[in-house]
Amino acid sequence: MLRRCKSVVGRLRHVKLSSTRSLSTSQCLHDYTAVNEPIRDYLPGSTDRERLEKRLSYFSNTCSDVPIVIGDDVYTTSDVRHQVMPFDHQKKLAKFSYADKALIQKAIDVAVKAQRDWERQSYEKRADVFLRAAKLMQEEYRMDLMATTMLGQAKTIIQAEIDSTCELIDFLNFNVMFGHEATKYQPISLGSITNTLSYRGMEGFWASVTPFNFTAIGGNLSSAPAIAGNTVLWKPSDTAVLSNYTVFKIFREAGLPPGVINFVPADGPVFGGAVTSSPHLAGVNFTGSVETFETLWKSISANLPNFRSFPRMIGECGGKNYHLVHPSADLDSVVNGTVMSAFEFGGQKCSACSRLFLPQSCAQEVIDRLVAIQEEIKVGSPLLVENYLSAVIDDKAFARIKGYIDHARSSESCEILAGGGYDDSKGYFIQPTIILCKDPNDKLLTEEIFGPVLSIYVYDEKEVADLLTRIDSNTRYGLTGSIYAKDSEVVDSWKDFLRFSAGNMYINDKSTGSVVGQQPFGGARKSGTNDKAGGPHYLLKFMSPLAIKTNSATLGDWRYKYMTEK
Repeated sequence: MLRRCKSVVGRLRHVKLSSTRSLSTSQCLHDYTAVNEPIRDYLPGSTDRERLEKRLSYFSNTCSDVPIVIGDDVYTTSDVRHQVMPFDHQKKLAKFSYADKALIQKAIDVAVKAQRDWERQSYEKRADVFLRAAKLMQEEYRMDLMATTMLGQAKTIIQAEIDSTCELIDFLNFNVMFGHEATKYQPISLGSITNTLSYRGMEGFWASVTPFNFTAIGGNLSSAPAIAGNTVLWKPSDTAVLSNYTVFKIFREAGLPPGVINFVPADGPVFGGAVTSSPHLAGVNFTGSVETFETLWKSISANLPNFRSFPRMIGECGGKNYHLVHPSADLDSVVNGTVMSAFEFGGQKCSACSRLFLPQSCAQEVIDRLVAIQEEIKVGSPLLVENYLSAVIDDKAFARIKGYIDHARSSESCEILAGGGYDDSKGYFIQPTIILCKDPNDKLLTEEIFGPVLSIYVYDEKEVADLLTRIDSNTRYGLTGSIYAKDSEVVDSWKDFLRFSAGNMYINDKSTGSVVGQQPFGGARKSGTNDKAGGPHYLLKFMSPLAIKTNSATLGDWRYKYMTEK
């Protein structure tokens, strides 16, 4: 059963559709330079900490309603769902419902209709909306973003801060700047010929399918196409629906017209089937599993004759990321960087280190230090500042990760060195787990786990060539990798050999923590299409340039000179 509610203007707390407001920065985009949002400390007694605790208290004690938003109307259906707190899964954080096929089609119709007017707005006017949104996120709604991310995705203060505020704000500000820079180019004009390039949006609509693990990714995958002049159907993850809805509301308050981004929680296969069968699909902007991305790609391929244009596919699908250590490496950096990369946010970052390759000469020292740190790490509610990580996202993730730990426990070629415990009685808690693998082909070293599990392989320094080949070929992914070595010749050699094993490579640094504008992010192979979100060329993926040639001279003859000259 479908229930249509009153206008979105009356329903959303943040929405004030005052599109006449403007921000001085966007009026002068030619001299606008984005800067990275500073990370705040949230120290005890600070104003930020007090504000955050108030919003955490509010959302903790409220089951927020999250509607389907299409154009300027909100809807609910009888297919009701709840987002729970992963660290206390009996507590409901948000109530939402799935859009059915008819509602998804309505969203498509609304988006296609809105696209023409939105695309014809100047780049500056479109950019202005998202610069305003970034400004609102910096102060007025920073703590709402933080609280909904901490409670809904079980992120600690620092993990929520670097994601839901800093990275999201950076995506908006840098995308505006990069888009402006990318569209400066105009072709050569000679004599009577004037050539221009118009950077249009694409006909139809984009489908943005976003993950649970980064609120910023949800905001980026939905807003980037819109900045470029497109309209969007945004399908958020069920387990990040409240934080994503908070982002959506901020976009609307910033002046985003109705229908440009439509917020459509839905069952994955139903949503995928609806958008990939529409002749108006312009593209899919996706972050999630390889299997889901392949399904979407196959559906598009099967429907190719029906599309008005060939849809574009942008995908980021995870990785099996490595830290490769040379005997010359700084072991402090190795140990601390590996702990941070493998265990922060429970290893649920696409870039998290899940395989560590140690030389025999220093392996025992590194292992001993890792185990010692693991014993110090506390796991629990993200609301307690002493906890380094919290629960994994849901029961499916818990079961998957538990399966890998159980495999290690039963395998003769694996030894659990630290951790290995798990308990889902209250929250989906899994201890940071360190496993020594003797078989380089074990699935712990080849398959993505997406949890707080670090697998270690100790290599013979005389067999480095074979090791490099295994690192490069033993997994289907190619997202991130780190090389730890002080020997510059080794760094150059290994970096060259492994150049296709990662889309983001780090030298003497951990494999996580890419920053917008500093390390554009993305991988190839089955990690995705490597379109480098947070980089200068990303927005061009959402544009369909129009080349225009204007001739001011009279064309006096249809014949070529050699035809008339004797």
